[in-house]
Amino acid sequence: MVADAAYAACRRLARRHYENFPVASRLLPKAMRPHVAAIYAFARTADDFADEGDVPADERLRRLDDWGRRLEAAAEGRAPAPVGDDGDMVFQALAGTIRECRLDPQLLFDLLSAFRQDVLVGRYDDWPDLLDYCRRSANPVGRLVLQIADIRDAAAAESSDALCTALQLTNFWQDLTRDWRKGRVYLPASVLQSCGADEADLAAGALTPAWKSALGYASGYTRRLFDQGRPVADAVPGRLRLELRATWLGGVRILDRLEAVDYDVFARRPTLGWRDAAAIGMKLVVWKDGSMLVR
Repeated sequence: MVADAAYAACRRLARRHYENFPVASRLLPKAMRPHVAAIYAFARTADDFADEGDVPADERLRRLDDWGRRLEAAAEGRAPAPVGDDGDMVFQALAGTIRECRLDPQLLFDLLSAFRQDVLVGRYDDWPDLLDYCRRSANPVGRLVLQIADIRDAAAAESSDALCTALQLTNFWQDLTRDWRKGRVYLPASVLQSCGADEADLAAGALTPAWKSALGYASGYTRRLFDQGRPVADAVPGRLRLELRATWLGGVRILDRLEAVDYDVFARRPTLGWRDAAAIGMKLVVWKDGSMLVR
């Protein structure tokens, strides 16, 4: 069937990309995996459009606008006109997921608005500016996953927002040098100014004490968001609970690794390996009451 082929294409795209955290992994309920893969394929491709730094900004924005028009068709239940690219399969799958899971299409449009912002904006003045970006770049993913699971509780959604923002911020601190080379600095200017951090120092290829201080402050801010996001990992049932707990533990462990290297991401970019996976697995087993979590 065409739908099966479309979801299979989305899963292949998901497997081709490296991420810190699992996408449509085997921890998820089997029925959710194709739908999560469809969301991921849509978002990952659009994010790639925004990140193609060697492509002129006008062309990147044009590609995002085209993605938006195809999303409009899928959201309205119309078959997007085939254009002969990988997006044909992505939008076939996405249209089915929107319909079957009763997704709020605005969450998908919010993602696109954040990707456009990545093309146009490279600096953030303060936390509210950065958090508004995360509201559109990260939080929709968590809410979409909850909707796929048919969890529409307001408290779970708010906790999910905190977790997704924390994961997004962790990725920013982890990728500080990579993003800077792309012309982006996500640490708010207000934090840099209060710590005395100067962007000119990054060109030297080493983090100064001022930059480490700024990242330390940002890490503490992020940990508080992880604390606020922890309840969503207890608010969902079955295998999704296991997936969200593993995601929460993985994000916190990256922050631990950042602290361990004194935030010097020039010297070493913290990543998770098999030893981390084993440690996370042990913590999953003893989460809260020590019982096994898979039902």
